[in-house]
This record gives sequence, C-alpha cells and structure tokens, in this order.
Amino acid sequence: MAEEKINVNGTVITFFSTASAVGKTLVSCNVAAELARLGHRVCLADLDLQFGDVCNYLQLMPQQTLADAQNAIHVQGDAFHVEQYLTMYTHDQTRFYVLASPQRLDEAYNIQAAEVRKIIQHLRSMFDYVLLDTTSMFSVLNLSMLDMSTIVTFLGIVDFLPTIKNMKIGNDTLKNLNYDINKIRLVLNRSDSVTRISREDVEELLGESFDYILPNDFKAANRSIKDGVPLVLGGDQTPLGDALCDMAAQYTNRGLDDEVYDEGNNNSWFSRLFH
Repeated sequence: MAEEKINVNGTVITFFSTASAVGKTLVSCNVAAELARLGHRVCLADLDLQFGDVCNYLQLMPQQTLADAQNAIHVQGDAFHVEQYLTMYTHDQTRFYVLASPQRLDEAYNIQAAEVRKIIQHLRSMFDYVLLDTTSMFSVLNLSMLDMSTIVTFLGIVDFLPTIKNMKIGNDTLKNLNYDINKIRLVLNRSDSVTRISREDVEELLGESFDYILPNDFKAANRSIKDGVPLVLGGDQTPLGDALCDMAAQYTNRGLDDEVYDEGNNNSWFSRLFH
C-alpha cells in the first residue's frame, strides 16, 4: 500500500438510514467499487458493529478488524498504522480496501466513538474517499460519524408506513442538526417496487425531493451478492448498476468543504441535539 502514504484529506461519505433493510451495504459497496474503478483511492469501513455485512457481500475473509485497530491505537499511539488492519478487495483491475466490522459481539460492545474518530482520520489522510456503512440508529458513534462526514447519504424505501415514519423522523433530525443543506443526500432505493404509497406522497411528507433514485432489481442485486462482485464491476449492464454508477460519479465533485469533528466545537452533534 505504498501509494497510500501520500497525505490527502479524503472525502468522508456516510451511508445512513433510520430503517433496516434499505440497502445501505449494497449501495456503499457499489459506490466504493465505482469510485475505485474511476481511479480513486477508496476505503470502505463497516461500522455496523454487531451485524456488519460488507465482508459477506464482497466474500472477504479479514484477518484484522476494527476491534484490532482500536486495540492497536490504544497501545501504539502516534506509531499506529491503520493500513495493517485493512483487507483488500480486488476484481480485474479495480481494488479498494475494507475496514471490517468486529467479529465477536463483545468486541462490538467495546468499540468507542473517540477511537473510531481517530481511525477514520488516519484513513482520510491516506484515501481520496472513506465510505462508512453504519447501523440504522442515532447512536453516539453514528452521530459522531455524521458530524465528521463530508456527505451523508440518507437512504429510504417506500414500502410500509412505519418505514416512512422512521424516514421522516430521521430526515427531520438531520435537519435539526443544522448541517449544510448540501451535505445531506436523500436516496430512494427500490423506487419502482410495487406499493400503494407513491414517491410523490413521501416527498411531500419529507418536504423535499430525493436526490437519487435507485430502481428495484432484486435479481441483479442477489446475483451480485452471490458472486461477491459489485454490480458496477460485474460486466452486465443493469438499470440498478447504471444508477449506482451515476450516483458515484456525482460524489466526485469536491465542491463541498470537508467538515471535521472538533471536540471543542460548539456546533458538534452533542451541543446541537441536546442543548
């Protein structure tokens, strides 16, 4: 990984939702793959601590995980080298790196937000893009990651009323955190699924339109997961793969200023949400 020694200030893209099973991992894996295919240095961190699926989707067998990285940063301090805890994914000429989620439940419980922040800062000094696949909740860790993100990709699907209710609550909470309006990207996944609820009704409820619309393609998505190859690298052109390519391409616009978490910043999530 000699090329990653170049000091950069990578874009942090967090994939977040307030509902489960909306496709965060599939989308994050594909965006990571497409950004890498375009020639960028990319790392995807699986921050779904208990049930992370990134390595399952990509058929990786990591030797080191986030838990190992946290233990090392405690001991090594400034001598910590995050690249030792990454797993490389390759397909044809495309490659990117994965920071795997903990393998054991006790390790997941012991992950600390402050240590993860340090690890992500190490990653963004090495990679053009650091992607974070998160759990579906406003946890301390997730709030911290949302704060330090350049872009927050907020995913939802239109299927049942409880899912839409959670989407509304999540979107309102993100607005209440007073992030720059350009930081939040609303994504509707499985947009053409059969449902009695229209996209227009949901957009009216949210008070804004979706930034990206991803079509439903269960067969292609399932084949991609079974093969361990992201749709954008699979060779077969599909509507979902094309939409994911377009979505990733729009993330390459570095017009946004990177927002980095600051312990002393009065605009942090803690002060905004609880004061």
